[in-house]
Amino acid sequence: MNRIRTLTLGNFIPLLIFLLVLAAVVREGSLVTVLFLLAGVYFVGHWWSRRALNAVTFRRGFTPRAFPDEKVSVRLEVANPGLLPVPWLRLQDSASPELLLTEAFRRVITLGGHGRAQFEYTLRAHKRGYYNVGPLFLSSGDLIGLTDDLDRASAADHLTVYPRIIPLTRFSLPSRSPLGALKHTQPLFEDPARVFGKRDYVGGDSLRRVDWKATAAIGRLQVKQFEPSIAVESALFLNLNSNEYDLRSRIDSSELAIVIAASIASWAVANKQTVGLFTNGLDPLAAEARAGRRLPPRKGRGHLIRLLEVLARLQIGESIPFVQLLRHESAHLSWGTTLVIITSVLDEPLFEALFTARRSGLNPLVITVVPDYNFREAQRRAHRFGFPAYQLTRERDLDIWRK
Repeated sequence: MNRIRTLTLGNFIPLLIFLLVLAAVVREGSLVTVLFLLAGVYFVGHWWSRRALNAVTFRRGFTPRAFPDEKVSVRLEVANPGLLPVPWLRLQDSASPELLLTEAFRRVITLGGHGRAQFEYTLRAHKRGYYNVGPLFLSSGDLIGLTDDLDRASAADHLTVYPRIIPLTRFSLPSRSPLGALKHTQPLFEDPARVFGKRDYVGGDSLRRVDWKATAAIGRLQVKQFEPSIAVESALFLNLNSNEYDLRSRIDSSELAIVIAASIASWAVANKQTVGLFTNGLDPLAAEARAGRRLPPRKGRGHLIRLLEVLARLQIGESIPFVQLLRHESAHLSWGTTLVIITSVLDEPLFEALFTARRSGLNPLVITVVPDYNFREAQRRAHRFGFPAYQLTRERDLDIWRK
């Protein structure tokens, strides 16, 4: 919404009153002429400025999504569709400090009747986040400065900067679900959609596997061979409860946790797998900030974009305990779902929750992002419980999955 600041007459009314009294005392006609001239200039100038500024339209255009270190070009268009020219117009477009290359955009221009001006400036997306671009402030007034300046301001737009995504070429997830999109090393489950060859028929082969065309061509029974594969339905559980992070490394560790979540989600979608996100992080666009966010497992690039937008906005803060979130949300997931736990440390309450999830048919995988001298022991214990655990405290630690 646009707004116009209330006009204050300042020192001009006392001047008019003084001239009126002086003209009445000295009975000088020239003073009356000056009085009417100043009053006319003042009120006509004020009417002109207000009407001309109200007629000005403005539009800001830019790509509302970006990745870290990407430059974003902002196009600004200001137009005067009215007949009255704008003697001077001051423009100042604002943005969050994290986006500015140098300083805010500022210009002073003149717009004639039906005039138009276009500008372009650049923002840099330094790090992930949800940032304001705007509002745009416009100021104008009369030509000789008798009236107070009039101001308008536009509503702010928003730029979403996605978290950094690290390509994970060697990453894999545990799964109990057969017949999926990922090639598997165990031949227990074969995918009938993945034919990789043929062989001679042997006793015990199902007739459903017979390739009748190949049989007719070769003259002996041929059966199809299928690649083993698995389906991986995964759910990312991201802990951003500030009370569960060490104060000294809270910001760096939570940012790393978000990078890991975004990278695994990207890997899953690229491999045509379903992935969801459950977090106790604070989202400024959520109806209840402390309630966290819940995105059930889905496939497709559109779902990945929604997931990345949530990860871009999330902030660490006081929220519900992570184990409470894990117990509540995992109870509604399908049998065989892989739980990717991204948290601060692997402690006893989390062990108990993961052991319960494991017994109910879910497959936990734990990633901790806070240095813990007792992690080796926790890792061995997790192995005995039947799920892998990793400690990644720097981005370069993800090299284990991308080399």
